[in-house]
Amino acid sequence: MRRSVKAPARLDGVVTPPGDKSISHRAALLNSIARGTAHVSNFCVGDDRAAMFRCLRGLGAVIRRHSGCSFSGDAECFEIRGNGLEGLSEPSSVLNAGNSGTTMRLVSGLLAAQPFFSVISGDRYLRQRPMGRIVEPLTQMGASVTGRAGSSLAPLAIRGGDLEGIDYTLPVASAQLKSCILIAGLYARGQTTVRQPAVTRDHTERMMASMGADIEVDGLDVSVRPSELTPVDVRVPTDSSGAAFWLVAGCCHPNARVEIKNVGINPSRAGVLEVLTSMGARVRVENVREEGGEPSADLIAESSDLVGVEIGGEMIPRVIDELPALALAACFARGTTTIRDAGELRVKESDRIGATVEGLGRLGARIEETADGMVIRGPQALAGAECQSHGDHRIAMTMGIAGLLAKGETTVVEAEAASASYPDFWATLETLAGR
Repeated sequence: MRRSVKAPARLDGVVTPPGDKSISHRAALLNSIARGTAHVSNFCVGDDRAAMFRCLRGLGAVIRRHSGCSFSGDAECFEIRGNGLEGLSEPSSVLNAGNSGTTMRLVSGLLAAQPFFSVISGDRYLRQRPMGRIVEPLTQMGASVTGRAGSSLAPLAIRGGDLEGIDYTLPVASAQLKSCILIAGLYARGQTTVRQPAVTRDHTERMMASMGADIEVDGLDVSVRPSELTPVDVRVPTDSSGAAFWLVAGCCHPNARVEIKNVGINPSRAGVLEVLTSMGARVRVENVREEGGEPSADLIAESSDLVGVEIGGEMIPRVIDELPALALAACFARGTTTIRDAGELRVKESDRIGATVEGLGRLGARIEETADGMVIRGPQALAGAECQSHGDHRIAMTMGIAGLLAKGETTVVEAEAASASYPDFWATLETLAGR
């Protein structure tokens, strides 16, 4: 599908992105192995939700749509019924994680703990993403995990159970890798400790703690011991990564006021706000509240005079998903913006460094690719052109927002990729632009 976008004279409106994908996935998985029933409202939407539900249902979890309950009221939610840590069953066919790396890595941690055989795979993009980093610690814990290319690529064949806790230092700051190990650690004998090189999103730790897990956080180290979980109802806040696109649109358009409702502002995920603030963005944070251990707020972004900054080091894990959008913001900032230490972008749904540089370069950005990041020199007026999404939802959305800011018409090829995490993205874009 091709989508064409033109810059409007004004951007003005209120948007509510889908529920946070990271929190939604953890709420589904952990409640599926708790003992009892939970309700999860404002669940994330799109292909990634379908992937997680498909895998959990393939293991025997009971997940059904629900409405009119005392928790969610008239809003749709999902009822999840778990039978405890030992309540899953051997799947009768290959588990399909689609394009969802979160599903692949978190479910693999769960499969490593089960006393049966399973195979998990995904689409052609996911089958090219590195899985060796989860295979190593799960093997150390006692699971048998094999796959293509020396067990570094999916499909992964897993024969699990009888795990021992380990003390493991992450080779990269990765919330998915950390969560994979912690989920397996719920079943392992003794203590499992994960040591991080930098702060990563902490939704798994927060949710495990709210469900009664024996978990301890000591700085960058997280330890978990065998634990039965109590189900917990969750109202999922709006996805901060989805909100980032509208923040950039509001800050970079010369005549804009964009309000984004109920955005998760978990400190481990709020890096995009910190970076934009350091660039001089006019973003107000209002109506701060907290539910289920997760803080949220309403954000208002207005046209801003941005300056270039350096983004690297410990900030990178906190903005890894928002870097394409921040690179777009840098095109409108005075001076040079340097993104470094972001080699992890090379192994996302696409090579996001190459895809971002290619797409913004087609629009006239002064942007250069480096081994682990990008250098952007601004401000630079953008002009409409044809851009590729490379099958990556975040690249599709970045180029869509670029179209709101560029002169003339911008066409995004394979624009349907946005539906992986944000099915209503293009409709929301048109509404915000007053069309």
